Amino acid sequence: MKRDSKRLGIILTTILAVLLLAGPSLALGEGESSDGTKYYLGNSVNAGKDTGYSEDNAIDKDDVHYSWELGQFVVSDYTRVADDDGTPVFLKNVGDEVTLSFNLQQDINQLNGNANVTIDSDLNGYDQRLGVPQQDFGRGTLIIQYTDYQNNHHTPTVYSNYLDGVSTGADTKVTTFEEGDYEVVLDYSIKNVNHGRLPWVNIEILPGVTDYTIRTKFKVRNGNCMVYPFDVKTGDELTNTAFTENGFRLDLARSRYLDIDVKKEILADNGNELVPDTRFNKPARDGEEFTDEGVYTFTVTNRYTGQSTTKMIYVGNDPVLNAYVTTGKSVSDIQALLADGATVNEDGTIAQHGKTIAEAQPASEDVRASSPAEPSVENEGGPSLVVPIVAAAAVALLLVVAIIKRSSKKKTADDTDDSHNEE
Repeated sequence: MKRDSKRLGIILTTILAVLLLAGPSLALGEGESSDGTKYYLGNSVNAGKDTGYSEDNAIDKDDVHYSWELGQFVVSDYTRVADDDGTPVFLKNVGDEVTLSFNLQQDINQLNGNANVTIDSDLNGYDQRLGVPQQDFGRGTLIIQYTDYQNNHHTPTVYSNYLDGVSTGADTKVTTFEEGDYEVVLDYSIKNVNHGRLPWVNIEILPGVTDYTIRTKFKVRNGNCMVYPFDVKTGDELTNTAFTENGFRLDLARSRYLDIDVKKEILADNGNELVPDTRFNKPARDGEEFTDEGVYTFTVTNRYTGQSTTKMIYVGNDPVLNAYVTTGKSVSDIQALLADGATVNEDGTIAQHGKTIAEAQPASEDVRASSPAEPSVENEGGPSLVVPIVAAAAVALLLVVAIIKRSSKKKTADDTDDSHNEE
């Protein structure tokens, strides 16, 4: 029996060790590392020769660049990634610094292990697509084109002779990104000495030089859906279900790609209900002010996460509507309470006989998913493997215990039979 217990202990220890070793790797999907999320972008194409790196030719088997990559762009330190018609969208939260790096996979002085194939210096390079004028590109030039929320294409940032300062096998940081659309390009030339070498003498005559490029596009967006209303006169921030006589201004806190929709309701002629002002319902913009009397409900939606935030603000000085936005009670119920002797306090709550009978509702904004569809998330399937593997391990453990118990019972029975035979 002691031997069986020892055997069971060994099996349990082995299973536990396997689960502990598998856990970290299962928690990280492909393309991720223990340092955080990573997303690899870009592949080389043959860009012709002296065309401003404008061609987009496949690298075929006769090309010196065939079957190997110079490197890839790496985006890291984002919260998650969505997809916008094939373009990656990196979502960032407060504290995230979406970072672009380049991972060089080759020694530029002996590409693919061949000392006769090297990165050439392009003294008269230019990029036709991005409008980068002719200049000394050196040994590879990195170009970043930034487009802002107003679709304004900023002057490209050019890093000439880029590959000379990059270490092989490491993610070399280029820059960090805020919200916007980005196109990142690495233009480089490859010189193949063997292309122009005479076969009968070891003399370089006309080495072959071909241009290549790695191009990729992506977007960076804030992952929140927050909106901040401020009193237009005092500058104070207004919480959800607040009221003000002055009006308010919307502030999206520099989140430029959120959608805002606003509707206004006004008190009906009968004084017992709110009716929509259909002429007013419309999209709104960052910084817009609302000063006309009415109950405003505005919804901010993040199209990349499917989340939305809804807030309600009353502009005016009607005590009934102050109580409406504060307590959440219907206008007719409030009117009935007032007819029964209740009063509306300065903070919008309702009191009767010196006691508060209608408290303020929670002022936190209503954040919800506006669509059941979730955005595509990088490596979403990775962590989900943990559950079935742990379940399988548990089943295996139960089987092992059952087998050991059965063996123990059989051994006990055999020992009993042997003792009877001896008698």
